[in-house]
Amino acid sequence: MAENLLTDRAFRNLKPTDKEQLVKDGGGLFVRIRPVTDGGAISFRLAYRIEGKQRWATLTATTLAEARKERDTFKAQVKRGIDPSTEKRLEKERQRQAQLTEQAELAKQQALISVRDLFERWAATDLQNRKDGGKEIRRMFEKDVLPIIGGLAVADVRKGHITEITDALLLRGVNRMAKLILALVRQMFRFAVDRDIIEFDPTASIRKAKIGGKSVERDRVLSEDEIRALYRQLPNANMMPSTECAIWIMLSTCCRVGELSKAKWEYIDFNAKTWLIPDEHSKNGKPHTVYLSDFALAQFKRLAEFRESDTWLFMDRTKTTHVCDKSISKQINDRQTDRDLSNRSAHKDALRLTGGKWTPHDLRRTGATIMGNLGILPDVIEKCLNHTEQNKMKRVYQRQELKAEQAEAWRKLGERLELLTRADGGNVVTFPTAAKA
Repeated sequence: MAENLLTDRAFRNLKPTDKEQLVKDGGGLFVRIRPVTDGGAISFRLAYRIEGKQRWATLTATTLAEARKERDTFKAQVKRGIDPSTEKRLEKERQRQAQLTEQAELAKQQALISVRDLFERWAATDLQNRKDGGKEIRRMFEKDVLPIIGGLAVADVRKGHITEITDALLLRGVNRMAKLILALVRQMFRFAVDRDIIEFDPTASIRKAKIGGKSVERDRVLSEDEIRALYRQLPNANMMPSTECAIWIMLSTCCRVGELSKAKWEYIDFNAKTWLIPDEHSKNGKPHTVYLSDFALAQFKRLAEFRESDTWLFMDRTKTTHVCDKSISKQINDRQTDRDLSNRSAHKDALRLTGGKWTPHDLRRTGATIMGNLGILPDVIEKCLNHTEQNKMKRVYQRQELKAEQAEAWRKLGERLELLTRADGGNVVTFPTAAKA
């Protein structure tokens, strides 16, 4: 410990003069007093020797006690062979570098976008071009994706985060939904890779086949005996009359449930016996005219008897727009389930058929299959289904619409359904097997 020469009183009595003063305190510490002409400021300097050379350091202390403490720290460094002035400059540089690093990290964090931000950008760029403007995908993400990873930075998402989403869906028993969500999340992250938001897609190493097992192409077709059973069971299923009509319309026109749920009265021509599905409602973006059989037309007329809107065939509960296609599917599903459905439990088996669970899309497949069994040519059936021709050569050069043939196909399908649903149970010979259309 260095000997201190100045007392507190002596230090307080130091006064500036017309010349600079260096007052010795001890251990190489000096009090520096600027001339009156320079303001008379007091500071502290330290004289020390290192590597045989005399050096000076200006201290940062503002009081004598602080200066003595800083002196002792400097002298301890000199004893270890460290030059305090050099160390001071190095420490200042280290602090500057640490500050720059912190600022860079902060800028990097601020530059990172969250998964929710990425979804909004993807929705605005890609999803808005879909027929529904991306509403259905947004609903799925808001329910099953964003609550889990929405707050994460896109760059921080790992494979485990994605499987957390799909595992939750698998636990709910919705395996097909898990696969669909995975495919959509993959689209979103590939969108991010294409725009250099991230370098690698965290879903890239996840095999779709490992999520809920291998995909199996659905081929459920209602047999003609099941159609007869459906006719008998429907009146006791406690369904909305409009949904009963929807079931027979989907079966007799081979339309999709989404096309039917969005149908407008202006597109139904009762005189011409046609239903126009406009391009914005069809899956392939092409308008499609359905030539209504007497069987199908009767369902539309029945529907018109309790119409609730001058616009939509099927109104939602708000009475402002069309019903969601999932509403029709849910009504059908709830009547062939093992789950308790509160006040609807009494009817949960009402539409269960011997061939197993069936869906609205199975009705479309069934109608096409019956057409095939009636001898309708495959090309005509494909036209009735409004499928896009897969063969490029045919698609380019064979533009015939086969309207008369389509009308005949629907007529024959309607007549067959008329026979199968006769109130007297008609003695109809059913086809031995359900061929795939």
